[in-house]
Amino acid sequence: MDRPLRTVDVARATDYSVQQVRDLERLGVVPPAVRAPNGYRTYDARHVRAVRAYRGLAAAVGPAVARRTMTALQGAAVADAAAAVTQLHAGLAAERAQTLQALDALDAIRAEPTAPSAGGMLTITELADALGVRTSTLRHWESEGLLAPERVGSLRARVYDRRTVATARVVAVLRSAGYGIPALHRVVATWRGLGRSPDAEHALQSRLDQIATRSVALLRAGADLAAVLDDVGEPEAEPA
Repeated sequence: MDRPLRTVDVARATDYSVQQVRDLERLGVVPPAVRAPNGYRTYDARHVRAVRAYRGLAAAVGPAVARRTMTALQGAAVADAAAAVTQLHAGLAAERAQTLQALDALDAIRAEPTAPSAGGMLTITELADALGVRTSTLRHWESEGLLAPERVGSLRARVYDRRTVATARVVAVLRSAGYGIPALHRVVATWRGLGRSPDAEHALQSRLDQIATRSVALLRAGADLAAVLDDVGEPEAEPA
């Protein structure tokens, strides 16, 4: 690939369309093309490596993060660029840890007796008694955004539906295990993200599988990313 490449050549080498290659150049994901005397774009191997690196990143962390990362890499010092890539690995590791915490919470609440419920709703006193905590503790969790009870009647009394009770059980179990508020926020966000899945464990295991696939994709993108870093600062090829 030492010869000048056309847009279609880069597209064929990366399994992208001609328009996708042009879009990536326009967005700053790949270095600017050199314009030949006739006005046509010309590329070289650097552009192919950059597109391949973007493609691997997009599979691992999503197109938006991949675009931001590749754009930042174009003018970054090697140390800063390496740190940015390290953060991507750290982000996937954090997602995995968060999902494992949610699985731990699921196991823990299965081992706990189900909270009693009158008509599917609990008052704050009933829920506090069921969990063995103070009502002030439930109010604190609510102020932290961990619980969102409904308010009913003229006195705006708190009531908790089955899903909120389940979330409260997760918080109570993990809080007693020493989890801090930031960690609880991550677990509850994962918990809520399951929606009304009939099989929460299956959903969480599927998420772990997806994270593993993305982690492998990020590892595979590593060689292309390293090549992109080697290319940064090299002089652009002269048009033929």
